[in-house]
Formats: sequence, structure tokens, C-alpha cells
Amino acid sequence: MKSTLLLAACFAVGACSFAARSPEMYRDDTGRALATKQEEIRACYDGVLKGNPSAGGTVAVKFDVETESGKISHVTVDKTKTTAPDPVAECVMRSIDGLTLAPPDQRKGEGTWVYDFQAPPPAAATPEKT
Repeated sequence: MKSTLLLAACFAVGACSFAARSPEMYRDDTGRALATKQEEIRACYDGVLKGNPSAGGTVAVKFDVETESGKISHVTVDKTKTTAPDPVAECVMRSIDGLTLAPPDQRKGEGTWVYDFQAPPPAAATPEKT
């Protein structure tokens, strides 16, 4: 499973005294937070593979990072960039919704994260020994 992030810090400079990340810092901090859910996403994907051994493709999610709490919210699947089956996309959404960046930022973050899921190739047939 590979993943990439496109994240832009934008608008809403609040009156609170939270950190103000650069776009690069925002991207890196968000990437680290999302990486903490990689095992959970992998386990869920492995469960999907049991019922559908060829399940694979990409899942693109969009989300906000709230200013006061640093919480990832409003997670949605970008259907135009998602090729994996719905159960895989649901795994990703459930896993990342509610994650928190610490410390919170005074700028709202809007991000897109793309996961790439590759189903393992079928096992090769081995010749019978005679």
C-alpha cells in the first residue's frame, strides 16, 4: 500500500495562539498522523481481500484539518480518482476520521491523500512431483 499527500494550508487565520505551519510542515505533520493508521488500514484491506482476492486500486480522500482542535474531519472519498471497491474506501475513511494533529494550527488545512492498494498476484501453480 503506497500513499501520497497533497495538502494546502489555507484561509481562516484565527485569533488563537496556535502554531502556524508552512504548507510543507502541514503536509509532513499530516502525513505522520495518517501514517499512524497504516496498520489499521492494512488489516481492514486484508479482510476485504479474503472476500475479494482481486480487490485493489486507489482510494483518494479529501478532508479538513480543524483549526482549534487539529482534528481531521469531513473525510470524503473522491469518486473521480478512486478505483478501489467501496469496502476498501470505507476502511480508509473510518480509519482516518477523527485523527488529530498536535499542536493545532491557526490555519485550516484542506488535504487530499491517495492510497494505492495492490492485490497480491495469484500463487503460481507448482508442478506435481512424480
